[in-house]
Amino acid sequence: MRGIRKLLGRDGPLVPIVRLEGVIAPGGRGNALNLAKVEKLLARAFAPGSAAAVAILVNSPGGSPVQSKLIHDRIRALAEEKDKTVLVFCEDVAASGGYMIACAGDEIFCDASSIMGSIGVISASFGFTGAMEKIGVERRLRTAGKNKSLSDPFSEETEEQRTRLERLMNRLHTHFIELVKTRRSGKLDESDEELFTGQVYTGDEAVENGLADHLGEVRSVLKSRYGKDVRTRLLTVPKGGMLSRLLGQSAASFAETLENREIWSRYGL
Repeated sequence: MRGIRKLLGRDGPLVPIVRLEGVIAPGGRGNALNLAKVEKLLARAFAPGSAAAVAILVNSPGGSPVQSKLIHDRIRALAEEKDKTVLVFCEDVAASGGYMIACAGDEIFCDASSIMGSIGVISASFGFTGAMEKIGVERRLRTAGKNKSLSDPFSEETEEQRTRLERLMNRLHTHFIELVKTRRSGKLDESDEELFTGQVYTGDEAVENGLADHLGEVRSVLKSRYGKDVRTRLLTVPKGGMLSRLLGQSAASFAETLENREIWSRYGL
């Protein structure tokens, strides 16, 4: 095969490109990103021993902190095992868990108008106690263990519950900050007081404060790095066909779609 490519003048270095796009969430529903869905894809990208590097395209507003970290860790483990440079290219959004995945790169590229950062943790819920009183519904919740119920939308939230939730969120935020500081060591402008507050930045701002390294688009950068004959192989997460999408419009999947839409809309998309 290589001999044929050489005869055709297409024997440039290979760089597999993995596209990671969507909200990050556990489970197998919809088009959510999680380790189970991308693990084999990442293994294929790092498999060719002759590959000059591996490129990761990230377009995600975030989601599950655990799945974000698992994907990040898997990329780093493969990079170290296969001794490969990882170049991450952020597209529209690499925010929250999406930015955590981007930190798996040895270098991070973005567009000047990309939305980057959002190094923080968010928890959103509803309270229906007033509505229940109006329609005459009584909530009966029993637990074995006083801390079993963290937050119940059908009961009044207590100060103790708020304190416990804030403790969990603060710990998750600390883990996120530590990861970013480790992976971007020596590059961050830590004089930027907003850096770890959940603030978002445009791509050019992210380059200025060290959240990203360069402005650049994947194919232009790869040609500049590895020559005009560089070969790429795009790998994407399989999505369900039209029939599966039609059959999958249950109330649960519709709710999931709305939730995903809300997450993207935080960044104006």
